[in-house]
Amino acid sequence: MTIATARWEKSFEIYEAGLTLLRRALERGPGALNQLETEGLIHRFEYSLELAWKIARDFLEESGMRVAPRTPREVLRQAAAAQVVEDSQVWIDMLNHRTLLAHNYDGVVFAEVAEAIATRYLPAMDQLHRFLAARNRD
Repeated sequence: MTIATARWEKSFEIYEAGLTLLRRALERGPGALNQLETEGLIHRFEYSLELAWKIARDFLEESGMRVAPRTPREVLRQAAAAQVVEDSQVWIDMLNHRTLLAHNYDGVVFAEVAEAIATRYLPAMDQLHRFLAARNRD
């Protein structure tokens, strides 16, 4: 299925740009980042996650699925059921970490999340990107 709406194409470009920035923040690895860089990485993660679930929602809706309620958790649950994302648990973990970060500014938590971004979250976001890019070319 090809999705060729102007809105979809713009959303995809923004998601792609967000992933590029997230990758760039991790070029030296999460352990090489100072506190301010780690905070920047986490901020990039948060907006990349926001873009990811919204573009997954748009894809599902363009595919004819009704997503209700339109919450990140429900969208990602349905995206996993539709095999748009491969590992639903990693996406739930992302949402849980995002929620934790909204209320916790502990350096230990930041380091834990930075490591998860590098090892689990960015690969899952890349998988979603590859899936959507392939569907956009079809």
